[in-house]
Amino acid sequence: MGDVTHGPDERALFESQAADLYDAVLAAEGIATDDPRLADDAPERPAFDLLVDLGLVQLDAVSGTWMPEDPSTVQSRVVSPLSQQATQLLEESTHWARVFGSLSQSWRRSPMSEARGPFTYLHLGAIGPFLDGLVAEAEEEMLTAQPQSGRDAPSIAAAALRDIAMLERGVAQRTLYQHSARRSTVTMKYVSAVTARGAEVRTLDEFFHRMIVIDRRVAVIPASDDYKSAVVVREPSVVAFLADVFDRSFERARPFVNRESTTLRNIAGEQRAMTIRMLVEGHSDPVSAKRLGVSPRTYAGYVADLKSEYDAETRFQLGYAMGRAGVTGQEAVEDD
Repeated sequence: MGDVTHGPDERALFESQAADLYDAVLAAEGIATDDPRLADDAPERPAFDLLVDLGLVQLDAVSGTWMPEDPSTVQSRVVSPLSQQATQLLEESTHWARVFGSLSQSWRRSPMSEARGPFTYLHLGAIGPFLDGLVAEAEEEMLTAQPQSGRDAPSIAAAALRDIAMLERGVAQRTLYQHSARRSTVTMKYVSAVTARGAEVRTLDEFFHRMIVIDRRVAVIPASDDYKSAVVVREPSVVAFLADVFDRSFERARPFVNRESTTLRNIAGEQRAMTIRMLVEGHSDPVSAKRLGVSPRTYAGYVADLKSEYDAETRFQLGYAMGRAGVTGQEAVEDD
């Protein structure tokens, strides 16, 4: 077999057909050359050819029978070239990333970048690499506001590796989530990893958009609601304004890692108050759920809890009962 590697198509055929055919050959202690399954037009023929190519069956010259071979002796011939290829690709990608990182730093520090204006638009695949490079250049501080919606496990895992490397360089980090993030397992793992290295993470009941501010000199904010485009802001006055908005929100937020019962009750109270505000203001369920950072089903559960609390069967009755009680959702949730 030499250094020939096998790709996803061969692996899919191996998993779906060839492995079963190997088990059948093994159980029968061989397969005759005139077996119908080895005919050129037989459905099993591609799977059999793959077994031969992999070396999992060998033709016994004496008996004229295809005999199974020990998979452990074949595995290294198949896996090792793939592992070697992966190592080479990873090393090569690291070299490319280093070169491009150096060029990016040169660009951002040159007069040419300023000549392009204080705002730069990024789209789709360009956003992630730009953020990675920006965080890699952080020298003092990173501020991040992350609404719960729109982030999946792979993106959070990638952000964890990136942010941990930044924190270990001595850069400070403050991150703001919505209260609903406390129910996300992957988010909790991320928070545990970064707070162990000095990051501060808090949650707030209010809705906000995603934002990243690096060293209070550059900010990245969404250019669309679906996060498929972003705006890089370098105008000092705008960046200072965004950082100030973050600071004020962070001061009102509650520490993510605080699991004392009083704090958890206060967070539940803040989510209840915001649900009431959404009802009073007449927002639709999808809009209200998004602003709370929860699913529409979870938001419906919040409304159901309020109906039960006020002994109401409909939302009209709920609104009437809350109106009579003078409840608006603006009442302060006091610490216990």
